Amino acid sequence: MAGDAVFQIAESCLVVLTALFPIVNPLGNTPIFLSLTPGYSTATRSALSRKIALNSYWLLVGSMLIGSHILSFFGISVPVVQIGGGLVVMSTGWTLLQREPEQARESVQRKITADDIAARAFYPLTLPLTVGPGSISVAITIGADTAPHESNLVRLSAAIVGPALVAITVYLSYRFAERLGKILGATAMSVIVRLASFILLCIGVQILWNGVHTLLKAGH
Repeated sequence: MAGDAVFQIAESCLVVLTALFPIVNPLGNTPIFLSLTPGYSTATRSALSRKIALNSYWLLVGSMLIGSHILSFFGISVPVVQIGGGLVVMSTGWTLLQREPEQARESVQRKITADDIAARAFYPLTLPLTVGPGSISVAITIGADTAPHESNLVRLSAAIVGPALVAITVYLSYRFAERLGKILGATAMSVIVRLASFILLCIGVQILWNGVHTLLKAGH
């Protein structure tokens, strides 16, 4: 009996990880993380990585456990969240795409305070860059559409451990982003940032369309 419970917990955690990791995509967001932290020291980026990972964890856990209840309380549907979030992601992608290369390379001696880290760690580095509307809607869906045979222990374990595994990948990706940037060089990173920004813009359009498409189908 205990062995079956452990297997169910492990299976549920793996489902959460495999569902969230591709859409959170911390590896793909690494160049954008670097472009949004110009002039930050290695120690500052390390502290920022921890903050973003923790913010991402709590955001995903909250979405899985109470996200659907919060939306129901305010009378908001998941498609509406996708539309609003898609607009935010599109705006972020467009801003990064229009940014001049000189803006991304500021003084290396930039002074960053703890308040600056706390402020930037959530917006835009956690939301919408790392955990965007797509990730939130997936987390809400996973939390709401659990298998009927799963116990509360299995569901709670999956909601706690699964996002923790995702948060670890976020921390590792951002923590060593600077090292990756040095290996690739400034020119290659500039190209990757432009490409990643365009992809982020396209993701925003796709999220927006998914929401609109769902609402249109529901209207018929």
